[in-house]
Amino acid sequence: MRVAVVGGGINGVMSAWALRGRGHDVALFERGALMGATSGASSKLLHGGLRYLEQGDVRQVYEGLHERRWWMQRAPELTRRVELFLPLYSHAPHGRLALAAGLTAYDLLSGRTTLGRHRWWSRQNLPTRASELKCDGLRGAFSYWDAQMDDSALGRWAADRACDDGVVIHENTDVTHIARDGELRTTHDALRFDVIVNVAGPWARALLDASEIPSHTQLDLVRGSHLIVNRPTEAGFALNLPSDGRLVFVLPHHGRTLLGTTEVRQTLDEPIVCSVAEREYLLDAYNNFFENPIRDTDIETTFAGVRPLVDTGKSAHAQRHGETIEVEGSVVSVFGGKWTTSRLLGERVADAVGKCTRRGTSRLN
Repeated sequence: MRVAVVGGGINGVMSAWALRGRGHDVALFERGALMGATSGASSKLLHGGLRYLEQGDVRQVYEGLHERRWWMQRAPELTRRVELFLPLYSHAPHGRLALAAGLTAYDLLSGRTTLGRHRWWSRQNLPTRASELKCDGLRGAFSYWDAQMDDSALGRWAADRACDDGVVIHENTDVTHIARDGELRTTHDALRFDVIVNVAGPWARALLDASEIPSHTQLDLVRGSHLIVNRPTEAGFALNLPSDGRLVFVLPHHGRTLLGTTEVRQTLDEPIVCSVAEREYLLDAYNNFFENPIRDTDIETTFAGVRPLVDTGKSAHAQRHGETIEVEGSVVSVFGGKWTTSRLLGERVADAVGKCTRRGTSRLN
């Protein structure tokens, strides 16, 4: 079949690659540059998502941990292990037993793909790489292992592999309309495909609405902002904020420190930039945990991306990052998804395309 994929983020690239692997003729359309939006503005982590265990989403964590290894094995030059410290203070929202249980589950779910087991450090024997933590109220810290990546470069690596396999990629090509019968219009052409895969991320629902294609899925658009601070850090930290229970990451990043992320609801009409309030939130988060504070003048740059979460009616930081796939005629639409599990999502999209017909509507979770 001739298949069009709309969206050049990581989920679009991995869907196109998987579809080509099933023998389809695949063309991918991206209105800007590949990895130019959400997929290039992540926290640069390949992980299972430790906090999803608190929400009971064991399957998502298991899949993320095992897909993490897939990326590391195939692109070792663009990925690496990172040690993360999870400090425990007397005012922490979770106690030592609860954190130990979560980290033990994280280790067990990783199975043979583990990057290292977690361990407990008392305040007295914290290693020097965690010595900048404030001592007041500090009971100790857990350490555990995840992986870091260069999201833009790793996404481009995947796109190159897809092109090598025969996927045709059209960058700077805006798709303005899609139809249930397989018609696709750009600003310059009208084309016909057997199936159209709409995986435009935050803009997936907007494309359906503009094309008058019904959908049962509502998206909750959440902006995640990050700071790059002119200060090195040897290890990473997962800061469990007592104010709202969220995790904020402090990560090594090319000799500097990456700090993020926030979770602020966003509309497509608003500029996707880090706000003053988000800068202050992240600075306060860091300074509440570390002896040597950072100031606004230490910030080298900021970046932000919008994550399309499937709306479950929960608060922004409680939304799940799983995906929903809908089929309407010859249009397969993908909502949600997570960077680490994008390869697995691509295989599920290819399965849906294989079952796609020109009649009926279905929804796959």
